[in-house]
Amino acid sequence: MSDNEGPEILAYLHSFDPGGVERTALRLCAAWQADGARVKVLMGRGTGVTRASAPQLDYIVYPSGFLRTAPFETLWMIHCLWKRVRAVRPDVIFCAGNSYTVVAVALRLLLGRSCPPIVAKVSNALDRRDMPRLGRPFYRLWLRIQARLIARWVAIAPGLDGEIAELMRVSRRQISIIADPSISAAEAAALAASRAGTWDASEGRLFLAVGRLARQKRFDLLIDAFARGARPADRLAIVGDGPWRRRLEARAARRGIADRVMLPGHRGELVPWFAHADALVMSSDYEGLPAVLVEALAAGLPVISTRSSPGVAVLLDDGLGRLVAPGDVAALAAAIAADLPAQQAEAAQARAAAFRIERAGPAWLDLLRRAARPVSGQVRQSHSEAVSEG
Repeated sequence: MSDNEGPEILAYLHSFDPGGVERTALRLCAAWQADGARVKVLMGRGTGVTRASAPQLDYIVYPSGFLRTAPFETLWMIHCLWKRVRAVRPDVIFCAGNSYTVVAVALRLLLGRSCPPIVAKVSNALDRRDMPRLGRPFYRLWLRIQARLIARWVAIAPGLDGEIAELMRVSRRQISIIADPSISAAEAAALAASRAGTWDASEGRLFLAVGRLARQKRFDLLIDAFARGARPADRLAIVGDGPWRRRLEARAARRGIADRVMLPGHRGELVPWFAHADALVMSSDYEGLPAVLVEALAAGLPVISTRSSPGVAVLLDDGLGRLVAPGDVAALAAAIAADLPAQQAEAAQARAAAFRIERAGPAWLDLLRRAARPVSGQVRQSHSEAVSEG
């Protein structure tokens, strides 16, 4: 890479299936490409419901047989990434989130010193108290193995950097904080405009939840809390898809609220849902910093959330959200039963502005440029951009 050209960045993702990590990764790749970087995106599968709306990038998809299917996607991605890096050595490799670090670690072990620099984003909380106690020592060991093999880490919000330093035993000099690019300026404006005016909640309130229908999100506990705390005319919409759909439908039926719980599936456009909702509810056991929380703040929508990561707690401090402990159904039910907090639209929108791609894209590209030009025997001071500023 010469001083006059952008770095060649190789990103890798499993598919175009909906997911916050993948959506953010493609958003970043598009921003880097627009700023002059040469970006390649290695896809395990070239399929998924978001394919049509994905940005125009240089996607690489290798043909294969059964290994290309979802049950073997990690092994397949390790093979594809190793093959690509051996054929064309990129300047730097972007690891999009926690679920992709196993691939980065495998590549580093396979290639050794010839492996290009890897910059890994921590997309979920590392302090996994939802794990069985017997598994936690092995999990902590796995975190430290990652730290020994990947030299650069990015926390997506203040607070998460402390977890990286403590649990992975990574030097603070190897950690950057770059607010996750959950929205663009145009999207923020559309969200704010969607809720301009007043709404009459006399016919009941609409509680909105968004995410993959999987255990991490604990929509089962949300349904329990809604059954206990909602008023008779209130409704709950859980927007997303995943393996827990039938389980959630059955749970709502058992609680006698099936007619008040909507499961509309995945929706690429959430603005209409934010426009008609009275509050966003997040019930996850653990998170990093979900884009939907930033979107809710940009819309000026009241938020009820579990304290599912240090990043979530920082984002919603100063009264911008009502926080409860993960797994505490009684506290979540009480928050649903209470009057919704008064909107602080101006303060919430200012907080959300830190998470725009227009800020994160250049900060990330600067970090990747520096990672691609390591200084022998010296670790550079990492770039840091606090969420709560500006």
